[in-house]
Amino acid sequence: MDILTIKAELFERKGELKSRLERTHRHIYEKDEPVSANYNEQVKQTENDELVMILELDAIEEIARINEALNRIEEGIYKLCAVCGKHIAEDRLAAIPCTTRCIDCAE
Repeated sequence: MDILTIKAELFERKGELKSRLERTHRHIYEKDEPVSANYNEQVKQTENDELVMILELDAIEEIARINEALNRIEEGIYKLCAVCGKHIAEDRLAAIPCTTRCIDCAE
């Protein structure tokens, strides 16, 4: 597994998430339209806003995990389990690039 490829993929994913954050922020905080006078429509808008907020929080959390993975790469400990210190299987890192634990410690 090429660490440079993984690093590039992490940066690409981080860029996608930052774009999502910009969109969710605009949707939640920069509305062009006032809240509908119709109660049923207000309920739908509120539900939509709650879903968008969940997506926003998920993106923030994933960016934090990506930043941690990038820091681990820079420190030279990316492929080492944070719990036991053994090598994390390449297949696991390919499937979950932000993991910090080997399969045994994750279970």
